[in-house]
Amino acid sequence: MEILLHGNAMLALAAAVLWGGGDFSGGMGVKHAGGTMGAALRVILLSHSVSFVILLALAWWRGDAFPHGAPLYWGLFAGAMAGIALACFYVALSRAAMGASAALSGLLAAAIPAAVSAWQEGSPGILHLAGFLVAGAAIWLIAAGENPEAKPADRGTVWLALAGGVGFGIYFVALKFAATAGILWPMATARMGSLTVCSLLLAGMSLRSSNSARLTRMAAIWAMGAVVMDTSGNLLFIAATRAGRLDVAAVLASLYPASTILLAAWTLHERPTRRQAAGMAVAVAAVVMITV
Repeated sequence: MEILLHGNAMLALAAAVLWGGGDFSGGMGVKHAGGTMGAALRVILLSHSVSFVILLALAWWRGDAFPHGAPLYWGLFAGAMAGIALACFYVALSRAAMGASAALSGLLAAAIPAAVSAWQEGSPGILHLAGFLVAGAAIWLIAAGENPEAKPADRGTVWLALAGGVGFGIYFVALKFAATAGILWPMATARMGSLTVCSLLLAGMSLRSSNSARLTRMAAIWAMGAVVMDTSGNLLFIAATRAGRLDVAAVLASLYPASTILLAAWTLHERPTRRQAAGMAVAVAAVVMITV
């Protein structure tokens, strides 16, 4: 059991690192494409199409059986929620400092699956519960620190970040249920769901508007970066949910804002503050409490 727990935690932390990079790349892609919902949908459609082809090829090469019944439906539902959540989140990232948006989404993405896991699997124990609370504080400290060089988030951006967080939380839960069918097909079926929803949303927007904007070369390059990191992070998260509790996997994976902030600091010169540095230290304490 101890080996499973530590494997569960390590996989989730690796997913957090890659997800943070994927979110940064996706947000930058949307920013280069214009920062609109249409731009976000185009970035998602491009990145998820490439991701789906790769996952399909891997599943065919391994000879994995296509899922049926509940795992298939959960995978499709997970993808639909992911598509909506990513569209909202990417627009929020492109509109303002990445920190506030990542903080709000990260907290909700951790809280929802933690609550579902406690309801289904029982309490994880006092120390782990305390670790979850400390992790929540770490997410907020890391991602919501004041930055004089960053733009403040307006009310619309906050609502987009909240919608993204709720969508991610539901996505984590649905992906856990889909993971009974393995690792590759749950992710592939999730991509089917996200591609369907995002295509319908973009088609609906195109009918109401004559805007025919296309992705720029830089937006496409950033989208390809999101393909590699987001797909790898998702596969690691599925593996983490199969190796242990959903709440442990979701809470630790939701530390992904740390990666987003560090990449923003390196690329956009949004310097981390003392508050964010303290959040990094708190995050380490949370990891120790959760994995003991």
